[in-house]
Amino acid sequence: MIKVKVKETHCTVTDLLPNAQYELWVTATNTTGISPASEKALYMTVPSPPLIKQRECTSCPEAALIRWESGNTNPVDSYTVELSEMGTDGTENAITESVVAVPTCQCLIQLQAGRHYLISVRAVNIGGPSDRSEIITVSTTGTFFYLLEDTAHPCLSISEDGFTIFYGDEELPISAMALDDNTFTRCVAVLGDVIPVRGRHYWEVEVDDGTEFRIGVAYEDTERSSYLGANNTSWCMRHILTPSRHKYEFLHNGWSPDLRITVNPVRIGVALDYKGGTLSFFNVDLDQHLYTFHCHFQNYVYPCFGLDSPGALTVHNSIEAPDYAFI
Repeated sequence: MIKVKVKETHCTVTDLLPNAQYELWVTATNTTGISPASEKALYMTVPSPPLIKQRECTSCPEAALIRWESGNTNPVDSYTVELSEMGTDGTENAITESVVAVPTCQCLIQLQAGRHYLISVRAVNIGGPSDRSEIITVSTTGTFFYLLEDTAHPCLSISEDGFTIFYGDEELPISAMALDDNTFTRCVAVLGDVIPVRGRHYWEVEVDDGTEFRIGVAYEDTERSSYLGANNTSWCMRHILTPSRHKYEFLHNGWSPDLRITVNPVRIGVALDYKGGTLSFFNVDLDQHLYTFHCHFQNYVYPCFGLDSPGALTVHNSIEAPDYAFI
């Protein structure tokens, strides 16, 4: 209990906990003594501002998925997501839109393509809205995502910025090979967290022609003890080094068409079109189409990246898809 003595008929009470309920009452004191307490009033302090999980936010030309943590011990009533468009000069537009009464710690927001937005979140309870969270910038020029580190094989390392994967040639101790149900165990691979919107998505992968790799898409529940492309829940482009040549396969359920690529691509474009039912691969440097899978994706798929030999590859996203990617 906190007691504050004042001579005025008003008082400011400080250092209260956020998102907490307090009972307030007043007594009057003179030389005779202390009066009975007034009727008690209940007051709820506003919540702490949420904490946006920037490494778990994804976007595409049509929408953005924003995820955050509450930052409050007690549950809040709802959240409000605020967004404003950023001008070409980098300043914030005076008009702010709000998505109100969001019940959970994530929100899928419909946006316009080719824009830049400033987005923040407030927590709301009966006492009112919190201060707004730290502001993040979201671009809708292309698809943007991070890698899901909890799916990565133990032999993989991910760069600090979250876009390059490394597979070293040193052996890991058995103690470092502890696995869980979500981790790839055979294929040295990792999934990417693409936004769940059934539109068009495009990203690029920079590779070394001296590294064996697999890139493509997979369902979230793809078998972690299987190789990418070896099952019916993943589709991938595979690069194999043979004594005589570079071999490329386009694998799904263990089958690949017989084709030959004469120029080794070092930057590969991946175009996923849910409505068209296609997954296409391109040599970006040559604007060259390599192969297209035709398939009806019943569920959302995730970008997947694997290394079959020591080396590295880098993911480039938030890129505007070239005109030839979705013809």
